[in-house]
Amino acid sequence: MSENKAWLSHYPESISKTIEIPEKPLWQILKETTDAFPTHNAISFYGRKINFQELHSLSLAFTSALQKHQVQKGDRAAIMLPNCPQYIISYYGILTAGAIVTQINPMSVERELEYILNDAGIETIVCLDSLYPRVKSVQPRTNVKNIIVVSLQPSGQDFAPDRSFESFLKEGDGPVTTVEFDPANDIAVLQYTGGTTGRSKGAMLTHRNILANVLQSHEFFKHELKKGQEKCLTIIPLFHVFGMTSCMNLSIYTGAEMIILPRFDLEEVLMTIKNEQPTVFPGVPTMYVAITNHPKAEEYGINSIKTCNSGSAPMPVELLRSFERKTGSKILEGYGLSEASPTTHCNPPFAERKPGSVGIGVPSTEYKIVDLASGSQEVPIGDLGEVIIKGPQVMKGYWNMPEETANTLRDGWLYTGDIARVDEDGYLYIVDRKKDMIIASGYNIYPRDIEEVLYEHPAVQEAVVVGIPDPYRGETVKAFLVLKAGEAATEQEIIDFCRQNLAAYKVPRSVEFRGQLPKTGVGKILRRALREETIKN
Repeated sequence: MSENKAWLSHYPESISKTIEIPEKPLWQILKETTDAFPTHNAISFYGRKINFQELHSLSLAFTSALQKHQVQKGDRAAIMLPNCPQYIISYYGILTAGAIVTQINPMSVERELEYILNDAGIETIVCLDSLYPRVKSVQPRTNVKNIIVVSLQPSGQDFAPDRSFESFLKEGDGPVTTVEFDPANDIAVLQYTGGTTGRSKGAMLTHRNILANVLQSHEFFKHELKKGQEKCLTIIPLFHVFGMTSCMNLSIYTGAEMIILPRFDLEEVLMTIKNEQPTVFPGVPTMYVAITNHPKAEEYGINSIKTCNSGSAPMPVELLRSFERKTGSKILEGYGLSEASPTTHCNPPFAERKPGSVGIGVPSTEYKIVDLASGSQEVPIGDLGEVIIKGPQVMKGYWNMPEETANTLRDGWLYTGDIARVDEDGYLYIVDRKKDMIIASGYNIYPRDIEEVLYEHPAVQEAVVVGIPDPYRGETVKAFLVLKAGEAATEQEIIDFCRQNLAAYKVPRSVEFRGQLPKTGVGKILRRALREETIKN
C-alpha cells in the first residue's frame, strides 16, 4: 500500500513542503540574529533585559572559559538549571566550543543524576546553587572536574574550589578557538529519555537535527512568527526538548524576545503577561487549564497572546475552546518526541484544525501507520498501528546503546512506540502509547523508574505503577503493591519512601495494597488492566 500523503495538499503555495538545511552548526543562528538585530531584546528575566549583542558576547565568553579549562570538541558538558539567562548562555557557549550539551532535569535526585553523569561521561556541569550539594555528593563517583554554580539571587557565597558563574565568565576574556564542525554527524545535545529496559537513554541530536527542527517549525508558522517582532512566554523547562526547540532555539532564530520564568506560578504568570504582553505562548495543557479557570484572567491582558503551541500531553477539546474564547488566540496542538528534536506534527495555522488530532507533518517529514506485529506493513486509513516517522530532525541514535538504536531506527524510519491512526486527510491521532509512559503536567514519567524504587522497600513483594487521568495534571501516578508475608506498610510510608528516592513529579499520589496483581499466563503483570479498572471505578 502506498503511503498516505493527503496531508501535503493542505499546504498553501506560500509554505514550503520541504526545506533545505544549510551546512552550519546550530550556534550560528545566534550569531546571525545578532548581526540582524543586535539591539533587540533577546531575554527578559524579572525586569532584566539582555539584547542579542550582549547574549552573544556572554556566550562567547563562556566558550572561551571552557576552552581555557581544556574542554574540547566532543566533550560532554551538563546543564542542570531552571529557566534563566545563564541556561541560554551556557547552552550556546558549550555548542560553540564543539562540546555536547547534556540537559539534566533539576529535580533529578542523586541516583538519577549520578547515572546520567556517568553514562554521558560528564566532566563539566553548570548547576544552580541550591543543587550544588547534590552534585558534590555524587562527584566522587563520577568524572566531574568542573562545577560552575549559578546563583539567581545575590548570595556572596564562595564555591571554592568550584566557581561561580560570574567568575567563570570573567575567565573567558580571550579569543575563542575556531572549531571545525560536521553538522550532520556532530552531536549538539544528549537528550535523556526513558527506556523499555528501565535505563534512561541519551538521544543523540546532531547540529543538523536541531537546526532542521527550528527551520521546519519556522516554515510551518512563518505567517504567525514575524522576525524581530515576537515575544515568547518561556515557561516550559528549557531542559525539556519541547522548551529547547519551541521556546529557546526558535526564538533565537526569529529574533524573538524570550520572557523567561523558572516555574509556573499562576499569579506570577498572569502578572508577567500583563506587564510584558507576550505574543506567543508554547505550553502544556495544565498551564492553559490554570489560566482558563482563573476568574479574572481577562483582566491581565491575556488577549496579547496570538499563538499557543501545545505539546507534551493531550489537549482536551473543551479546554482548547474555553482558552481560545478567553484569549482570542489559537491553540495549535502538536506532537513530537525527544528522538525527533522534537516536533514532527502540528495542527496547521494555515488549514483546518481538528480537535483531538495532533495535526499534519511539518515540512520534510514523512509518516505512516504500520502494523503492530511486524512494523513492516502499512495499515489502511483509519486503522490503528504504530506511527513511524522519517525526516531530518530524527536523531542519530542512542548514546552507547546500539541495540536500542537498531530497534528504534529501522530503514531510515523512527519507530515511535505510539499507537495512532490517520484520517483520510492525513491528520494524525495519537490513540495510546505502546510504551507505558505516563505524562503528568508535561513531564514524561517512566513506570520502571518508580517500580525499581518501590521494589527496594523492604516490605514490598510486587509493584506496578500506572498513569490515571487527572483533570489538572493530565495524568497522575498510582502504585499497586503486594506486600511480603508478615510485612506491613502504610500508603504514606510508601509515598515518603518514594519521595526520598525520586524527583517530586514521579512520586505516586496514591497507593493501593492488594493480595495479588493480575497477570498473564507467563506471569507478566497486566498494567493496562489495572489502569482500566481504576478508571471505571
